[in-house]
Amino acid sequence: MSEASYRLRGDVFRAGRDPENDLVIEGPEAAIVSSRHMEIRRAANTFRLVDLDSTNGTYLDGQRVSEALLQNHALITLGPGGPEFQFELEAASETDLNQTLRLLVTHSQLPAQPAGQVSIVVPASPTGKQDELLKEAVKRARQARRSGIGGQTSIIMRDMLDKALHRSSRKFKITIGALVFALVGVTAYAGWTIHNLKQQKTRIDVEINQVETELQSAGDDPKRVDELLEKLNGYQQQALTMQKTLLYRLGVRNEEQDFVESEIRALLKEFGAEEYSVSKEFAEQVRRFIGQYQERDRAHMERALGRSRKELEAVRRQLEADKLPPDLAYMALVESAFIGGSTSSVGAAGLWQFTPTTAKAYGLKVGGGVDERLDARKSTAAAGRYIRELILDFGSGSSVMLALAAYNSGPGKVKRAIRTVADPIKQRDFWYLYRTKALPPETREYIPKTIGVIIIGRHPARFGFS
Repeated sequence: MSEASYRLRGDVFRAGRDPENDLVIEGPEAAIVSSRHMEIRRAANTFRLVDLDSTNGTYLDGQRVSEALLQNHALITLGPGGPEFQFELEAASETDLNQTLRLLVTHSQLPAQPAGQVSIVVPASPTGKQDELLKEAVKRARQARRSGIGGQTSIIMRDMLDKALHRSSRKFKITIGALVFALVGVTAYAGWTIHNLKQQKTRIDVEINQVETELQSAGDDPKRVDELLEKLNGYQQQALTMQKTLLYRLGVRNEEQDFVESEIRALLKEFGAEEYSVSKEFAEQVRRFIGQYQERDRAHMERALGRSRKELEAVRRQLEADKLPPDLAYMALVESAFIGGSTSSVGAAGLWQFTPTTAKAYGLKVGGGVDERLDARKSTAAAGRYIRELILDFGSGSSVMLALAAYNSGPGKVKRAIRTVADPIKQRDFWYLYRTKALPPETREYIPKTIGVIIIGRHPARFGFS
C-alpha cells in the first residue's frame, strides 16, 4: 500500500471518476464513485466540503453531508465503504498553509498525475506530551482498517516506536515494550484466524464449483434444479457472512486475482445484485463479449470512446442527474453503437432503440414528420425515465439487473418469467431466473454483453483501447 498526498492548489479541488477532475478515482473502488463526486472549496482561511449530487453520497467523519466545514484531520469518504481521504493543514509558517488530501491506496489505484502533483507527506515530529504518539498511532491504525488495508498496523506502530524510543524516558520505554508484546500476540492470532479463513474459503469455493457443474447437467428437471439452487444459496450465505469479517477483508480478499470477475462483482454490488460466486456461465459470457468488442465489434467501442465520447459523457451526466448508475450509458452502445440515426428491422430507432409505442409512452413525439427518438438529448431523458420506472417496478434486490432484462425483452416477458417461479421469495431474484433459464435467450446474452462493455469502458487501456 502507498500513502499519497494531493496538495490543493487554487480555490477548488474536485474528485471523481471523470478524467477532468483534479483527483481521478480508478480501480475497483471507483464503482461507487460518481463522475464528479465532490469538491473542496477555499474561502479565505476556511475550506468547505461540497457533495456534487453524487449517487452514493459524500461522508465526513462517518456522516453523510451535502456541504460542511472542513476541520484539520477530517476524514472524507466517497460513498459508503468507498475511497477515504484525510484532509490536513500543514503549517509551513504562520502566514503560509499547505492544504493536503491524504489517501491510502494500492499502487494500481494511483491515478496518473503530472510531475510535481503527487508528494509523500512526512508528518512533523510531535512536540507535545508523550501520549500524543499513542493517539497518532491509534488514529492512523483505525484509518487503515476502515480503508480495508492489511499489514498497515504493524508499520504504523513501528513508525511510532521509532519516534518514541528516541525521545522517551525509561518508564515510557517499558510501556512501549508492553505494547510491542501485545502487538505480537494480536498479530499471531490474526495470522491463525486468516489461515483458517483461507481454508474455509477454499472449501466453500470447491463446493460452489461442484454445484455449478451439476446445475449445467441438471437439464429440465425442475426439482433437481431447485435442490441444487437451495444448496448453492446456502454456500453463498456462508461465504457472504465470512466476507464481512475484518480479517477476511485484510488477509484474504486482496489475494483474489481474476480482474474480470472482480469487476463483475463490483458492478453487481453497485446494482444491488451482489453475489459471492458469480455464475460460471455468466462470467464466461462476459469474457466472450469483452473479446467480441476487442475484435469483431471493435469499431463500435472505438466510436464510443473516440468521436462519440462527448455524447457518451452527456448520457452519463443525464443518468447521474436521474440518480441512476451512470455506467448504464453503455446500454446505448449495445443498443445502437452510438449511431443516432440507426433503425432496427422491428422499427426501433435512435440512440436507445425505442419502438414508437414506448417512445410515445415516455414523452417523445413520433409521427407527422417528427421523430424525437433521433434526438440524443430528448431520447436519453426518456430512457432515464423508462429505466427508473423499470427499477421501481421490479422492487428491491436485483431490480437493476431485472430492469436491464426488461429493457431488452420488454417488462411483460420478464414479469411472465417471474410468475413461472412457484416460490414468491425467489420470484424477484435475478440470479434464480438466470440460472433456471426462465429469461429469454436473447436477454440472457444482453445483460452479460452490457456488463462486458461497461468493464471495457471503465478500463479501456487494459483491453487495448487508447
